[in-house]
Amino acid sequence: MVDETSIFIGASRKPDDSYQRAEELLLRYGNRHGLVTGATGTGKTVSLQILAEGFSNAGVPVFCADIKGDLSGISMMGEAKDFLVKRAEQVKLDPYQFQEFPVIFWDLFGEQGHPIRATISEMGPLLLSRLMNLTEAQEGVMNIAFRIADEEGLLLLDLKDLQALLANMADRADQLSARYGNVTKPSVGAIQRTLLVLEQQGAANFFGEPALRIADIMRTTRDGRGAISVLAADKLMMNPRLYATFLLWLMSELFEELPEVGDLDQPKLVFFFDEAHLLFEDAPKVLIDRVEQVVRLIRSKGVGVYFVTQNPLDIPEKVLAQLGNRVQHALRAYTPREQQAVRTAAETFRPNPDFDCATAITQLATGEALVSMLEDKGVPAMVQRTLIRPPSSRLGPITPDERRKIIAESPVVGQYDQVVDRESAFEMLQKKAKEALDAEAQAQQQNSGGSRWTIPGFDDVLGTGGRRSSNRQTVAEAAIKSVVRSVGSSVGRAIVRGILGSLSRGR
Repeated sequence: MVDETSIFIGASRKPDDSYQRAEELLLRYGNRHGLVTGATGTGKTVSLQILAEGFSNAGVPVFCADIKGDLSGISMMGEAKDFLVKRAEQVKLDPYQFQEFPVIFWDLFGEQGHPIRATISEMGPLLLSRLMNLTEAQEGVMNIAFRIADEEGLLLLDLKDLQALLANMADRADQLSARYGNVTKPSVGAIQRTLLVLEQQGAANFFGEPALRIADIMRTTRDGRGAISVLAADKLMMNPRLYATFLLWLMSELFEELPEVGDLDQPKLVFFFDEAHLLFEDAPKVLIDRVEQVVRLIRSKGVGVYFVTQNPLDIPEKVLAQLGNRVQHALRAYTPREQQAVRTAAETFRPNPDFDCATAITQLATGEALVSMLEDKGVPAMVQRTLIRPPSSRLGPITPDERRKIIAESPVVGQYDQVVDRESAFEMLQKKAKEALDAEAQAQQQNSGGSRWTIPGFDDVLGTGGRRSSNRQTVAEAAIKSVVRSVGSSVGRAIVRGILGSLSRGR
C-alpha cells in the first residue's frame, strides 16, 4: 500500500461502507502543514502516531509532544492484537508489519528524557513577556532590559542573569528613564516577582546552557529513517504557558536557522504541535500575527507544522488557511459553540456529494475520520470518510525501565545532562560592582594618606573629615556610572534573538 512518495493514512469507504480507495499523504506536500482535530477519545493520538511513523520511514525527522504518555509506545515494536489485525484487513494493509522506531526522548525537567534548554537571550522579550503574562508597561521594561544587555555586552543566559540585570536597572531607574523612557522600580519589582514564580514552577531548568542544537532534532539513522523526538509533556502541561512558549521558541529557531530550500520531494522536518489551543489562548494580536507569519514562511525552509487539537475553532483563521492536509475525527455537538465548530470543520473541506460532511462529523466512530490531503498541484482532495490504519509500533505507553534503556542508548546521551554556567550578566555585573568598590576604597586610602592629622573621635583639623554631604555621590557611585556609560561602546557584537524575540541573536 505504501510507496516511497507517500504515507498511507487509511482507506476511504463508499456509502454502503465497502472499501473505496487508499488515502495517502503525498510527501512532496508534507511541508504544506496540516491539522488533526477531534474530541477526546476519538483517535487523534493514533493518527499522529501513524503520521510520525510514515515520515520516519521516509527519512523525515519528527518532533512531537507526548501529552499523556501514550505516544512513547512508538519506540517499541507493536503486537498483533485482534482489533488491530481486523483493521489492517479492512483497509487492505497487506502485509501488516510491526516496527520499532528510532526515538529520542526529551524533557524540559530532565526527568523522562534529555534536558532541553534555551537561553534567555534566545527566547527574547516578546516570548518572555508572553510567558510571564506581563502588562504593556512591564513588557516595555523587558524590551529595555534586552536593549541594555545588547549595548553593554551582558550575556543573558539563565534566570539569575535576568534577575541581576533587573536589579541593576532598578538602581539606575532615573538615569535609564531619561534615555529610554519610563523605567519605574514598581514595574521592575513586578517582573522580578513573576520571575520568582517561574523559578518555583521549574522554569529555571529550561533556561541555561547547553542550549538545544537544532541539528539534534533533525537526525537520521544509518538505515535512513528519521529520528522521532518525543517531548515528555505530561508534567509540562501543568504550566501550559511554558509549554506553548517553548514550542513557539522552537518553531522560531527552526525558521531562523534553516536555509531557504523551496519545495522538496519531502520535508526536512515535521513538527507536531499537540494541544494547539494553548498557543493561541489569550495571546495578543501581535503574537498571533507572528505565528501566522512563521507558519506561512517556514514552509519554504522545508518544515511542515501539524496542529493537533480538539476543536478547529482553536486555530485562528489566518493560520487555519495555511493548513492543507486535514484529518477530522468525531466532534460532539451538544452546545452552540460545539455546533459552530462542526459547521466550521465541515465548511473547510472540499465537499463530497456522497454524504453531508457536518452530519458525518458527529457520527464518526473511534478510529474513523474525514480525510482530505493535497493532491497533484497542491489542490485539496475531496473529503473522504476514512478508516485510519493501525500503527506498526506499540499502541500505548512504555514502561519506565524501557524508557531508561532508550535514553541510555540515545545518540545525544551526555551532551545535555550537565548544566554549563559560564560568565554572563550575573558574573559581569558582580565584577563591575566589585571593581567600583575597590576603586572607592583605594581613593579613600589615598585621601587619608596625606599630611593632614586627626584626633580620634574628631573630624580632621582642616574640616574635611570622613563624612560627606548627602547631595554628593561617592567615588564608587561615580565609577559605576562611568563604567555603565562606557562599556557599551566596547561591545563588538549584539546579542541576537529569534524572529519571535524581535531582536537578533549572536552565536
